[in-house]
This record gives sequence, C-alpha cells and structure tokens, in this order.
Amino acid sequence: MSRPRRGPYQWGDRVQLSDEKGRHHTVSLVEGGELHSHRGVLAHELLIGLTDGSVVTNSHGTEYLAFRPLLSDFAMSMPRGAAIVYPKDAAHIVTFGDIFPGAVVVEAGVGSGALTLSLLQAVGESGSVTSFERRDEFAQIAAANIEGYFGEKPANHRIIVGDLVESLPTAFGSGAVDRVVLDMLAPWECVDAVADALTPGGVVVCYVATVTQMSRTVEALRHHGGFTRTDGFETIVRGWHVEGLAVRPDHRMVAHTGFLITSRRLSPGVIPPKPQRKTKPEFDDVDIETWTPGAVGDREQSAKRIRRVQRDAEALADNARRLGE
Repeated sequence: MSRPRRGPYQWGDRVQLSDEKGRHHTVSLVEGGELHSHRGVLAHELLIGLTDGSVVTNSHGTEYLAFRPLLSDFAMSMPRGAAIVYPKDAAHIVTFGDIFPGAVVVEAGVGSGALTLSLLQAVGESGSVTSFERRDEFAQIAAANIEGYFGEKPANHRIIVGDLVESLPTAFGSGAVDRVVLDMLAPWECVDAVADALTPGGVVVCYVATVTQMSRTVEALRHHGGFTRTDGFETIVRGWHVEGLAVRPDHRMVAHTGFLITSRRLSPGVIPPKPQRKTKPEFDDVDIETWTPGAVGDREQSAKRIRRVQRDAEALADNARRLGE
C-alpha cells in the first residue's frame, strides 16, 4: 500500500481538481497528460511539485483547487458492479466493529470493494483482510478497484471466490479470526461458521438492507448461544447549508442505506446471564416465509452492465499498474 498521501505531487499521483462550482475532476498525473474540458486545457505538468491545497489555472483562466482524493471520494466514484457500502456505514463498521491495526478480518461479500478499502486501511500492513465473494465477476471488479486505489495489489489482502459457509473452515482454523463483516442477503445462514472461526471476544458485524433481514439475523445470533451484546441500528447523516445567516438542512440527503448488527463471541461453553427482556420464544411458518430471501428480494444486475463495470475497473487497475512501473 505505497500510494503517497502527503508531500509534493509526483508522476503517477491521483489528484482531484475542483472548480468554483464544486465540480470534481480526478486525474492520474502522467507525462504529457492534459485535462480537457469546455473551459480550457490543464497540463498535468503544472501540478508536479505542488502540494495539497494548491490552486492551478488552465489555458482559459479557470482556476482549480487541487487535493489528493480521500477514500470517501474514491469509493463514491469508482466503478460499481454491486451497490457499495456508503462511507457513513463503513465508518461505523470500522468503529463499532473495532477494526484495529493488526487484526485478522474476514468479510463477505466483497461487492465492488468499497468497504474492503476501509478495512485494509484500518488493519494496516500488520493485519489482513480476506474477502469471500460468490460471484467471480464481482470479485474481479473489486480486485481491480482495490489495486486502482492503492496503486498495487495489497499483500495483506486476498479474495476467495466461493460460499463463506463452505470456504471459511478451510481458510481459517477455529478461533483464528478477530473480526467478521457480513454484507450479504442472508447472514443468518453463516452464524455457525462465523462462530467457529471467531476468537473469544471477537466481533461480527452484519450489514443488511431491510427490517426483516435485521430481525432474523439478530434472532439467529441470540438463539445460537455463542454470542452476546447483539444490537441493531442504522446511521442517518444529514448535511447542513451554512453561509452567514443562511443556515438550514440540505435539501437532499442520503438517509437510510442499511442496518448494522453487531455481536460479540463468547468463550466456548459459556452461558451468559439471561437478559431481562420479552422475546418471542419461537417462530411459526408465517415468520419464516417473511424471512426468506425471496420475500426479502435480491436486486439483480444485468450481465451487460457487469461487463461494462468490469472493463472500467480493470482499466483503472491497468492505469495504476503502468504508472507504478
């Protein structure tokens, strides 16, 4: 993970340019390269040697403010094969999942790789992230996006194409994993496999889209008997317009994106104190039908769109690879 984060711009650096209207253009600096727009041409060489927060002017006098893009900027603009985990949710996953430097982290599924970037930054070079993904085309898109962001394939990351329940026991021994993050349609199907892989005190974080998914996942974790402190919540972030006395909420916001569920692994054989709460003791056929993947719904992506996104992601990775040579 060698992409520079500070200091003067060099060839190969990715730079985000913003004009006075807040429009962003992200470029990778190459010798002889130029940014063309209807407002003029900006030669890449004008940025070499400058630092973050500098202003450059193109051939028609348009000024651009230059910064290296943040992880959130990259995640929101990278090629997507599947819906991404938004930065606001990724931040909560890293914090409430307690993803720490040196941690051994497992995630499933990898999607387009947005959450993987946050996990890799959190574990650092001393930790590792293993991503499980059922669909090979999504795995390829994620791998290309990750390489495009870091400028190389991180040595501490691997993608395993396959089902988590089947592949996790062969990839890790019992109690070998510190944290597990599940971003999938039916995380309750993985509770037994996750429980075996997690070390005592380890954390599992599940990211689901609907109330029914959250309900079944929480109950599956509680009824397993090997987890405690199981909680579900969502994150809503609302921006504000602040200019002088004109202070009001933004007209647009990304409200509900998904629910987060966190739970901690008990030591094997330990029975925690029984919580004082009212719960439904068992489920009938009506409840189970409500919880089926068919009832929850799974958004399918067209093969044509997947191929296009895969080409875009591979082009991003190829460009990063050439600049690193």
